[in-house]
Amino acid sequence: MMAVAFGTRRDLITTAARVAHPERARLARAAAMARSAFGGITEFRKWAASHCDVASVLGARMGFSDQVQTALRHLWERWDGRGMPGELSGDQIPVAVRLMQVAQDADMAWHQGGSLLADSLLAERAGCGLDPGAVAAFLSLGETAYAGLDAPSIWDAALLAEPGPQPEVSEDRLDACLSAIADFADLKSMWMVGHSRGVADLAERAAVVAGLPEADQVLLRRAGLVHDIGRVAVPVNVWAKPGPLNRDEREQVRLHAYHTERVLDAAAGLRQLARLAGSHGERCDGSGYHRGSRSAELPLTGWLLAAADCYHAMGEPRPHRRALPAGAAASELSREAEAGRLAPDAVHAVLAAAGQARRATGMAAEGPPGLRPAGAEPAGRRAAGPAGLSERECEVLGLLARGLATKQVARRLGISPKTCDHHIQRLYGKAGVSTRAGATMFALEHGLVRPDESAIG
Repeated sequence: MMAVAFGTRRDLITTAARVAHPERARLARAAAMARSAFGGITEFRKWAASHCDVASVLGARMGFSDQVQTALRHLWERWDGRGMPGELSGDQIPVAVRLMQVAQDADMAWHQGGSLLADSLLAERAGCGLDPGAVAAFLSLGETAYAGLDAPSIWDAALLAEPGPQPEVSEDRLDACLSAIADFADLKSMWMVGHSRGVADLAERAAVVAGLPEADQVLLRRAGLVHDIGRVAVPVNVWAKPGPLNRDEREQVRLHAYHTERVLDAAAGLRQLARLAGSHGERCDGSGYHRGSRSAELPLTGWLLAAADCYHAMGEPRPHRRALPAGAAASELSREAEAGRLAPDAVHAVLAAAGQARRATGMAAEGPPGLRPAGAEPAGRRAAGPAGLSERECEVLGLLARGLATKQVARRLGISPKTCDHHIQRLYGKAGVSTRAGATMFALEHGLVRPDESAIG
């Protein structure tokens, strides 16, 4: 649908009729499309608003300029004012966005039918979805505008084309940027919100227990933050499936670790994280993914990350199961070590870091479930939050980020849905966001999401 986002309404309808619900039978497909005809535009507007909200928040957290952040908030505006979120039109739209839209449509059309199709499509959309001046400037370049588009990758060329000095992420900013990437990856599914941060924290503390040097502790924390970025390459319906996965779906899940490694390998400064982050699904007996590594083929850091990921996931709800209490998760992790699937040293370190060390030796350990180590500060009433959020607004935001609907949040907090909605609108304004996705990014950044704040469990 991206190929027709800046086209005519006829383009949208025709394309939707061709590509929507291709896996369904003809009658079921027709019924689904009829339903979409009434609510599809509204849903697309919601999607576009979330897309722009998250892009803007990410831009701010990555340290982009105010101009870039503004552009990211208006990626789906149209020259004729019929875009998303529909706040701007014509010259009000940032020029960077107008040029990007022309380049985007030209690229997709060129790959479908070469320069003739691309030129024709741009000319047709000029003055409607696209800036006619930007189109004219592009078409004036002739065939040179398409030079190099058939190359295997133009990543390096795109980076070199940036005018002025190329900004680099300094060492003291790297963790903040990796945390932003972690939060973005976890947005793939409400079941994963906060997962990457939790794994990074647990893996780092386990490295301390294991006596690893500080450099390895930092490496583990950073690899933990980005270990699941490959999730974005797997369809969301796979992560949200409430029943058993079929063979193809299992293969897609196994490949997300490969995608993580490839994404990180593309940036020279992150290559030292690539192999470690891509190893989080491995098992000592070779049954893991994506390489099928065995015990001696990975360093202790790799097995610490695998054990931390496994334990933390057990304590989180999933579409097909409830979250395990900490004690039950610890016992399950110990059984994985006894069965030869996880390294015993790594499991012991992870359980010790999680406050479940006695479980590793088979001794009973009583206490409330949780993922924090023993002695950690218990969850209590929060102080005033970031951006001036009240304590109640922080509570509402934490539950929203966990995927609860407004009525569920209201029921959980013992307030009316109307009062809850009032809190939501106020916290949106204070946080500078307009959608649940943007609010979730804000909540993660400021530590307002707790593992036990979930729709089930």
